[in-house]
Amino acid sequence: MGKILQKPTGFYDKFVRKPGTYDQVTHYCPGCGHGRIHKLIAEAMQNLEIGDQTVFISPVGCSVFAYYYFDCGNIQSAHGRAPAVGTGVARSNPHAITISYQGDGDLGAIGTSEIIHAANRGERMTIIFVNNGIYGMTGGQMAPTTLPGQITSTTPYGRDAATTGLPMKMCEIISQLDAPVYVERTAVTDAKGIMKTKRAITKALKSQKEGYGFSFVEILSACPIGWKMSANDSIKRIEEEMIPYFPLKTFKDEIADRTPRPVVPVAPSQEDVLKALGHDQKEEILFKNDKKFIDDFTTQKVRIAGFGGQGVLMAGTTLGMLGMELGLDVTWLPSYGPEMRGGTANCHVVLSNKEVGSPVVESPNVLIAMNEPSLVEFEPSVTPGGLVIVNSSVVVGKCKRSDVTVLEIPMTEIADSCGLKAAANMASISAYLAFSKVIEKDQLVTLIKAKFKKKSLIEQNVAVIEAAYKYVSDHVRG
Repeated sequence: MGKILQKPTGFYDKFVRKPGTYDQVTHYCPGCGHGRIHKLIAEAMQNLEIGDQTVFISPVGCSVFAYYYFDCGNIQSAHGRAPAVGTGVARSNPHAITISYQGDGDLGAIGTSEIIHAANRGERMTIIFVNNGIYGMTGGQMAPTTLPGQITSTTPYGRDAATTGLPMKMCEIISQLDAPVYVERTAVTDAKGIMKTKRAITKALKSQKEGYGFSFVEILSACPIGWKMSANDSIKRIEEEMIPYFPLKTFKDEIADRTPRPVVPVAPSQEDVLKALGHDQKEEILFKNDKKFIDDFTTQKVRIAGFGGQGVLMAGTTLGMLGMELGLDVTWLPSYGPEMRGGTANCHVVLSNKEVGSPVVESPNVLIAMNEPSLVEFEPSVTPGGLVIVNSSVVVGKCKRSDVTVLEIPMTEIADSCGLKAAANMASISAYLAFSKVIEKDQLVTLIKAKFKKKSLIEQNVAVIEAAYKYVSDHVRG
C-alpha cells in the first residue's frame, strides 16, 4: 500500500476562506514564512495530541486569518494585545494550551508592554514570534526589528540607527527575565532550520502541557513582497544579514531545572468573589421565573443620555438589574466624559429574552433624553416607530421626528415635588415603564426596596416612581 500524504490534524481538512471557490488557497504571499510555521505548529499539535486543548490567539497582522486554518479554539485579539488575551485564557482555562502568534511590529512595538509583563509573570503560554523585520501586512513600514540600513516604506534611505535606534533583540530581552523557562531563536530558511524550528515549537508546547510555564520561540522568516525581493533572495537576506544580527541559538532552557506548577484554576470562583465583596450570604430571589413573561418579551434597546450628575448611568444599571432579576438577558454599556458633574453621559441598555449579540445600541427603539444636547445628538438614531422620552423640565426644544412617539415628562419637577430633585432618573425609568408596560411598576418598586443601598432615600425614590406613573396616566394617551 502506498504512503498517504495528508494535512496534520492541527489543520482543518479544507481552508474555506471564500465558500465555493479556492477552498485550498491560503492568504499568504508566495515565499512567505508564515505558511511553513503554520504547518510546524499544526504538526506539533498533532504529535502532542493537544488539538482539543489548544487556544490559538492571533492579533492584527499577517496572522489575522489563522482561524481559517487551525482546527482548535481561535481568538483574534487587538493589535499587540495577544499576551494579555492569552493571560485571560490561561488563567480562566488552566488546562488550555495557549499559543500567542505574533509578528515583530505587533510584539516588539505596540505590544511591548504586554509581552514583557506576561513573560515576567511566567504566564502559562507559548509565544511564537515571527520576525521578518518589517510591517508586512500594512504597507512595509519599518518595524522594531528592521535592520540598520534596511529600506522600508518609512525608511526610503535605509534605517538610520542614530535617529531610530537599533533593532530590538527580543530573545535576548525575554531571556533576562527570571520566569520564562525556554527561549530560542530559529529560522525557516532551509530544511535543517525548519527541523530545528519544529523541535523548538514542539518543546515549547510540550513544556506548557506539562505545566512549566512561559516559553518564547522567535523565528526568522522571509517577507518577499514587503522586502521587494524574490523568494530566493529573501532567503539569502536572512542568511547573510539577519542571522549575523539575530544569532540562532537557545538563549534559555531551564525546563529540567524547574518544578511543574500544578494545573489548578487560579481564577476565583463566584462564591469567592461574592465573599470578597461582602455578599457571601445567599441572595434573595425577588421574582419567580415567569416563563410566559420571558417568552412574550419584546427586545428593548434603550439609550439614556444627559449631563453627568443627572443619574444617567444609575438609571441604566437600575433598568438592567430589574431585567436580570426577571430572568431576561441584559447588557449595560456606559459612556461618559472625565467630568464628575456637567459633562456628557449616556448608557446603552439591552433587555431581551434571548442572548444579546452586542451591548452597543446604535439604533435604540427607546431614547430617554435628560437634557437638550442629548435629544439633538441621539434623536436621529431612534428607529422609526420608536419612543422618545424628553425631560421637559430641562429641554426647551422639540423633537423633530414625526415617525416616533414623543413623551414630554417634567422629570426634574416631579422629583423635586417629592423632595428629591436628584431622583429625576427614577422618574425617567418610571415614565418609560408606565407607557411601554414592558415591566410592572410594582416590580420596579420591589427592586428599589431590596437593592437600593441608600436606605434613607428609598421612600423618596418610591414616591418619585409613583408620581411619574401617575403623571403618565393622567397626561399621556395611547
